[in-house]
Amino acid sequence: MELTGAEVIIECLKAEGIDYVFGYPGGAVLHIYDAFYKQDDVQHILVRHEQGATHAADGYARATGKPGVVLVTSGPGATNAVTGIATAYMDSIPMIVITGQVPKHLIGNDAFQEVDSVGITRPIVKHNFLINDVNDIAETFKKAFYVATTGRPGPVVIDIPKDITAEKVAFEYPAEIEMRSYNPTVKGHNGQIKRAVDLIVKAERPMIYTGGGVILGDGSEQLRTFTRSLGYPITQTLMGLGAFPASDPLSLGMLGMHGTYEANMSMHHCDVLIAIGARFDDRVTGALEKFCPEAKIIHIDVDPASISKNVKVDIPIVGEVAPVLDAINALLGKSPELTNKGALEKWWAQINEWRAQDCLKYDRTCERIKPQFVVEELHKVTNGDAFITSDVGQHQMFAAQYYGFDKPRRWINSGGLGTMGFGLPAAMGVQLAHPDETVACITGESSIQMCIQELSTCKQYGMPLKIINLNNGYMGMVRQWQEFFYEKRYAMSYFDALPDFVALAESYGHVGIKVEKSADVRPALEEAFKQKDRLVFLDFITDREENVYPMIPAGAGLNEMILV
Repeated sequence: MELTGAEVIIECLKAEGIDYVFGYPGGAVLHIYDAFYKQDDVQHILVRHEQGATHAADGYARATGKPGVVLVTSGPGATNAVTGIATAYMDSIPMIVITGQVPKHLIGNDAFQEVDSVGITRPIVKHNFLINDVNDIAETFKKAFYVATTGRPGPVVIDIPKDITAEKVAFEYPAEIEMRSYNPTVKGHNGQIKRAVDLIVKAERPMIYTGGGVILGDGSEQLRTFTRSLGYPITQTLMGLGAFPASDPLSLGMLGMHGTYEANMSMHHCDVLIAIGARFDDRVTGALEKFCPEAKIIHIDVDPASISKNVKVDIPIVGEVAPVLDAINALLGKSPELTNKGALEKWWAQINEWRAQDCLKYDRTCERIKPQFVVEELHKVTNGDAFITSDVGQHQMFAAQYYGFDKPRRWINSGGLGTMGFGLPAAMGVQLAHPDETVACITGESSIQMCIQELSTCKQYGMPLKIINLNNGYMGMVRQWQEFFYEKRYAMSYFDALPDFVALAESYGHVGIKVEKSADVRPALEEAFKQKDRLVFLDFITDREENVYPMIPAGAGLNEMILV
């Protein structure tokens, strides 16, 4: 039986096991929306802005490991999705973005709602396609899902002219696909793995540094085995939190610009650095010329382009994290002497001296609500087991520093692009992926307003999110930089006309709670999480001048932190 191109798209999504598509209708995709109306297998989630659709699909993907799917119309629908596509690209998140396009004969004529979606998105996707023939839809979708989910994951855009979605074709979905130009490496080179193990067991001041690639590659179990068998210290990037439990004594916490004193000092003074699924981002390394000056570096990554891109490494291993660590663990299991025990004991003694600095301490006697305190209380109320999304700014760093993630895929945030507005729609995607789990969005009064219209989506689909708004009346991180580096010239970093967030939440049909005293923080959180079937917006009025410490200034090394 022949199907329309729109119906073929639905069948492709079914074949890929897609449960949800996040989108917003428009003229160029109405045939596809009509096909959605005629079936019940794939549920469409109607967002209130296309950026919300991409972030929701992104959150769904991060929380599940499965690709998120987006459907938007041509022109402004596609351009509104660009920020979310770039967010996913920077953090290597698998996503399929279906964009409508004007009919083929109008392409290039500046037709109504026409933009070059392929050209616009080319720098921020893993790949993109413009379908010119209805016969190509099924194969293109198979390729798109394959590219998005294998190797280093990422977003893929499929641009489809409207007339093609109306044409008919016999449907057959390919069972498998081969792409001659794309064949990602899975297993690491045995020789390189043996060299790495030889260096690892001889280390005197070892350090394990892991990133989001461990989570994306489902390598958390292997990482835990590797780290605990050696007894080596481990630090994680913002994107890697949860791959190794924060509560484990071997964990030194997050590293980098707002990392812990002990993590950054250990990085700076180590003699062997084992980098796993991390890309040596500038927020991690500090000044490159000062980065790990005494270390031999092993780098495990699925993307060969990431190796020695920013930091020259001594032993590169290209491959997926899980099988590479399996191979390393197998060799370590055969090693008669796993570590240099005497040197390791001295190393841990030094690390514990750095730990004693207690770099995350803050004034707990202050009457004003400290944002750190809110996050710590949130951890207690949720038993450290919630899915936490965040926006971008000080609240994001406080969440990373003080929540303490013990499981992978529980910490959902925009790391590479730093996208304000990400937290709320991402939480929607997480809640749909895990309807029976607790999901909280930690945000700020600046970020939440970027996509606050998605409170309407939450109401329509009954999403019982808990929004933790750390409200200091400023763009907090901007204000902090202006305090440190611009002689307290707070140019346009503060807000003179904030809404009544409680009334705003209630206007959308949700519950709003305003909290102004430290003593009320815990009771408010407990009350919010008792309401299992309602979205609760908690507006915490926090200390306006609180800063995120430690902090590494631009141009400084990991050992040059501002601590107070």
